[in-house]
Amino acid sequence: MAHALHDGYTDMIYALLPVWQADFGLSYGALAMLRGIYAGTMATLQLPAGRLARTLGTRATLAFGTLMAALGYAIAGMSGTLVGLCIALAISGSGSSTQHPLASGAVSRVYGRNARGPLSVYNFSGDLGKSALPAAISLLITIMPWRHALWAISALGVLLAAVIALFLPSMPKGESRIEETSELGGNGSRSGFSLLLTIGVLDTAVRMGLLTFLPFLLRAKGISQPMMGTALALVFMGGAAGKFVCGWIGARAGVIGTVLATEGATAALILAVIVLPLTPAMIVLPLLGVMLNGTSSVLYGTVPELTSIERTERAFALFYTGTIASGAIAPVVYGFLGDRFGVHGATIATAATAMAIFPLALALRPRLRTL
Repeated sequence: MAHALHDGYTDMIYALLPVWQADFGLSYGALAMLRGIYAGTMATLQLPAGRLARTLGTRATLAFGTLMAALGYAIAGMSGTLVGLCIALAISGSGSSTQHPLASGAVSRVYGRNARGPLSVYNFSGDLGKSALPAAISLLITIMPWRHALWAISALGVLLAAVIALFLPSMPKGESRIEETSELGGNGSRSGFSLLLTIGVLDTAVRMGLLTFLPFLLRAKGISQPMMGTALALVFMGGAAGKFVCGWIGARAGVIGTVLATEGATAALILAVIVLPLTPAMIVLPLLGVMLNGTSSVLYGTVPELTSIERTERAFALFYTGTIASGAIAPVVYGFLGDRFGVHGATIATAATAMAIFPLALALRPRLRTL
C-alpha cells in the first residue's frame, strides 16, 4: 500500500503539469523544474531516511514520511505562486524518500532468503499506484477544481499514514528471520554490491533512454496520436507484469541467468522495434515491457544477498538513490546522442547499454551466496 501510494504521488505530477501550466502560466522549463524538485528531494534524502529509521524505527519513520508526502500535496493545493508550489513538492518528495529503502528493508527482514518473490510483489504494487493515482487525479480534476482534487488525494495519504502507524509490525533488529550467513562480509560483499548497483544504474538507463525515444520511433512508422497512448500502455502493462513475474523466476532459475536472459532479450527487442513495421512492432511492445522492467525485480531481490542484516535499509537506500539518479540523467545523455546520431542511433545505444551488463553480471556471479 505504501509503495502504491508513494509511486502514485510521484507520477501524479505528470497529470498535473498541464493544469499548473495553464493556472500559473509556467514555461516548459519551469514545469521540468517542478518534476525535478520532487524527484531530486526523493533521491537525495533516501540515505538520511535510513539513518532516521535507525533512531525512530521503521514504522514511525515510514508513517511520518507518508504523512509528509500527503501534506506536501495538500500545501500544493493551497499554493498561489510558483515558489509555494516548489516548496510543497519538495516537502512531498522528502516524505516519499522514506518509502523505498524502509519498505524494501522491512520485506527483506521478514522473508529473509525467500524475499525475492515478495519483493517482486512489492515492486509490482508500485506500478499499480503509478497507474491508479494519475488516472484518479485526471478524473477528479474534470469534476472539481484541481486544488480540491489534491486535497482529496492528500486525505488518502493521511489515512494510510495512520494505518502504517497503527498496524505496521515493528522491526526490532534482533528479530529478523534473515540468517546470519547472509553477511558475506569484507571486500567480497562490498565489491558485489558495487557491481549490483552498477548493473541497476545501467538497467535503469536502458529503460529511461528507450522510453524517451520510443514515441519518436513509432511516429516515424506512422502511428496515430491515439494509438501512441495505446502503444505506451502496452509497454507499461508488460512492465508491471515483468516486475511481478521475473522476481519469482530469479528465485528459481537463478539471478545471473535471469539477468542475462532479460537484458539479452531487451537488446534484441529494441532492435526489433527499430526495424519492424508498425503492426509487428506493436505486437512485441508488451514483451519488451516485460524485459525492460523484469531485471529490476531480480536486482532488488539480490540486495539482501550482499549486505548484513543491520545494513539492509542503507543498502536499499544506496541502490534506489543510484537508480533514481540514473533515471534522471540517462534521458539527457541519450538526448545528446540523439542530437548527434539521430533517433535510431540513440536507440541502438540503449541496446548496447543492455549488452554492457553481461560482463558485469558474470563478474557478480561468484559474489552471490547461492545463485
